[in-house]
Amino acid sequence: MSDLVRTRYVEVNPGLAEGADPVTTEIIRQGLNAAADQMKQSLIRTAFSPIIYEALDFAVAFYDADMCMLAQAPTLPAFMGTLGFCVREAVDGVGGPGALGPGDVILYNDPYGTGSHPQDAAMIVPIFHDDVLVGYSAIKAHWLDIGGKDPYCTDTIDVHQEGTIFPGVKLYDAGRLVSDIYRMILANSRMPEMVIGDINAMVAGARTGAEALAALVRRHGLGTFRRSVARMYAHGEALVRGWFERLPDGVYRASSLIDSDGVNDGPIPFGVKVAVSGSSVTVDLTDCPDQVGGPVNCPLPSTVAAVRIAIAFLAGAGEQPNEGHFRPLELVTRPGSLFHPVRPAPCFMYGIPSDHAIELIIRALAEAVPDSVPAASGGDINALVWWGNREATGEPWADGAPHPVGQGASPSGDGASALMYISESATRFTPAEVWESRNPWRIERLALAEDSGGPGRHRGGLGLDLSFRVLEDQYLTAGLARTALEPWGLAGGLPGRPNRLTVEYPDGRAEDFSLKTRIFLPKGSVVHLRTGSGGGYGPPAERDPLAVLADLREGYITRDHAGRHYPHAF
Repeated sequence: MSDLVRTRYVEVNPGLAEGADPVTTEIIRQGLNAAADQMKQSLIRTAFSPIIYEALDFAVAFYDADMCMLAQAPTLPAFMGTLGFCVREAVDGVGGPGALGPGDVILYNDPYGTGSHPQDAAMIVPIFHDDVLVGYSAIKAHWLDIGGKDPYCTDTIDVHQEGTIFPGVKLYDAGRLVSDIYRMILANSRMPEMVIGDINAMVAGARTGAEALAALVRRHGLGTFRRSVARMYAHGEALVRGWFERLPDGVYRASSLIDSDGVNDGPIPFGVKVAVSGSSVTVDLTDCPDQVGGPVNCPLPSTVAAVRIAIAFLAGAGEQPNEGHFRPLELVTRPGSLFHPVRPAPCFMYGIPSDHAIELIIRALAEAVPDSVPAASGGDINALVWWGNREATGEPWADGAPHPVGQGASPSGDGASALMYISESATRFTPAEVWESRNPWRIERLALAEDSGGPGRHRGGLGLDLSFRVLEDQYLTAGLARTALEPWGLAGGLPGRPNRLTVEYPDGRAEDFSLKTRIFLPKGSVVHLRTGSGGGYGPPAERDPLAVLADLREGYITRDHAGRHYPHAF
């Protein structure tokens, strides 16, 4: 077994927060959040691809000179925990902080530094005040295509099949475009116009953020800014430590199965161990297989992100987090394993194990905080990516999106229906009108799925039923997980339904898919997506009869379902 790796964050400048004015600190904190939101809006307004401006498949954040997270806008949680790695690796790739100057823009998309596939690329802009490096603005967003064996892959066997890699290169050097890098991007994309449009939007957004943060430093002075940031970190740390101090010390465990690795058949077992000691928490993900042959390996940055999401979900009190919120956290991983693969292991579908780990960490802590933990959700983003050439013009097109699932019921109420999974919770569900205006499909069904929520004292949230009629020949990549595992209930609640994708062909054949690349869809095919639902909480016999009747009235359940699970209501 390889030596274990412990990832944790410590205070860089101890004592710096002393003397910081609390009012000024709050003004600076809110100014950072507002500047991050300005960066977000700039990207949305200028991006070319609907996966960015409509689905919001991106993240934006600021980092200080020590590469600690200052602030983020409400964007893709799965990317937020990885951006610090992106900044560090991108800066190292061009020679370190000493190699940076005003006007530089760094491009970085190495999966082992971004934590995801090469299509998730980061743009980093260093920020200076009186020639002193004070921080970085960073954007990570999904490009429609940057080489790879397919625009979206579920069957790669090494990282080199997954896309063109830019391991930290300057796209702009002192404000001047590096044309060789620009031309390489164009040459390695099937949809260069869309990708270049999105890159220019990312550059504009990162520069907008950099200007806003520099203005904040000028307004308050560098010394005041740094002291206030240190106090801001200390507040975030105290908030999370206060939550864990209320938990019983102990080691909490949970285990589960991933459907498959996309290349080899058979489930992949893994477990999590969460150790609470005083105000500190250690998450151990070493109880997992060695890295696998298919692309469900999860690079360390995304493993860190998964753990951060779970902790913020439980202990973050709804605040926009900064680096301080994660100081109480330590992560233990094993290099060469599913949650810490090493090159050249494929990792295109990294989100499957990371998403699963988020919910398993939460489930493990159900023993410690039974009144705060929900049952399982549909547990997946149900990614579908479509592409082809338009019938009339031959023009290439592509689109892709996550899809909502039902959320798990909790001790306090029913699960929410049809929301994005927690790792994608800042993304949006693309309106059917936008899809139909841009792509050769017709949405024939889009409805909450009756009877899908897990029965219980509180019922699980409903999944969605969607049907897409294909109007032109095209291809589809299905990126579904949790198709075999039913979302678990808690405290006597029953499970929800798993995810399912069925293609109905014009000749009458029908076939189910979970992880499958380049499914050919002839004109007239119908794609049926059935997203998973939430598990129930508490015994169904304890459900309020009035709640059962209300569900019947709203069409959430049928009379047959109610008679089987809630006979006491009649």
